[in-house]
Amino acid sequence: MAIKKLGVITSGGDCGGLNAVIKGVGLISNALGIEAVIIPNGYAGLYNLIEMNKLASLSQARLEIIKAAPSGSEAGHSRVKIKKIDDPDKYERIKKGLEKFGIDGLVISGGDDTGSVMVDLSEQGIKCVHVPKTMDLDLQSYSVGGDSAVNRIANFARDLQTTGMSHNRVIVMEVFGRYAGHTAMRGGIGGEADCILIPEIPVDFDEVYAHMKARYTERVLSSDVMAGTYTIVVAEGLKDVKGETIADTSAGKDAFGHLKLTGAGKYVRKQLEERMKKDPDVIEFMKKSHMYTPGIYEMPEIREVTPGHLVRSGSTSAYDVNFGLSAGAAGVLLLASGHTGVSVIDVTGKDVKFIPTAQVIKQRLVNMDEVALYEEMGICFGRAPQKYEPQFIEGSLPIARHL
Repeated sequence: MAIKKLGVITSGGDCGGLNAVIKGVGLISNALGIEAVIIPNGYAGLYNLIEMNKLASLSQARLEIIKAAPSGSEAGHSRVKIKKIDDPDKYERIKKGLEKFGIDGLVISGGDDTGSVMVDLSEQGIKCVHVPKTMDLDLQSYSVGGDSAVNRIANFARDLQTTGMSHNRVIVMEVFGRYAGHTAMRGGIGGEADCILIPEIPVDFDEVYAHMKARYTERVLSSDVMAGTYTIVVAEGLKDVKGETIADTSAGKDAFGHLKLTGAGKYVRKQLEERMKKDPDVIEFMKKSHMYTPGIYEMPEIREVTPGHLVRSGSTSAYDVNFGLSAGAAGVLLLASGHTGVSVIDVTGKDVKFIPTAQVIKQRLVNMDEVALYEEMGICFGRAPQKYEPQFIEGSLPIARHL
């Protein structure tokens, strides 16, 4: 059956690039003579579609209002797992809602949780195509929002170095990422952080403290104005040496049953402060740097900063605008050509590449071999540095690589 009308859904967490996806869907749909409509507020909106009186159509006039560059989503979000809805007729209710508006298929943009629901919907006979979206970058393919998040983290890390330098502080910045450290690592490297702590590497705080002490004190003492700072970027899903996730369990769980991760930055700060208080070299350093004031300023300050949702807000990177537009358009093209239950992974020239969504949503972790390269450059990853052992391989063009 030819697709005459489709719905676009964004789901899960907001991030950069989603408005580009929506605009890509609308622009190519108009070019193909397919009506595209927004199903608002993610899967919650899909479930309640039957109750709605009208939907916003992505006409050319409506698309003029949607700007691709701002982060967030014009279509809105929710974190809803369809399987967990307490309604035995939930799938029939969804199908009736789609029939009510004459919607033949869906283009859905989201991460692993969103993708798992899309697989579920596809198995129920609902035609869907998935556009990968997650700022965590932990899917098997590149996901819209990742580059934007990396740039935001890098910019925050750089910006915080100015206040760190002014007060000779150690700055600990906690960022999103759940159980994969891609954005913390890439953003930390982009922001020239001294130490990057990621979930893939259980952290040894003795290693972190030794690295911090050596680098920070050398900077201050070698400065003609006795100024220096040290920056740590830590991913929220950080693990201790026992391999247990460091998190404030009082934050509860989300709709998919995942622990809401928070508290890693605070934990890192406390661990370093404890070691600093016990270190007899610290007072000597404070005296040498002429900062020591008895009872008031006896050791350097360590401050934790959690930019939180600022990382996923604001502006979209140019890369994510490009990827979002092309991936959104590709989702429509796949749906129109009869493909369903698949995810867009790349658009290169005439090649629209896709794989089954069940495969793309499998978690991808940071490559430890690459971590070793940055350790060789002097960045601390919370463990004894590993030696980087390169393998030299002659390549061929074209080369495509996601973050």
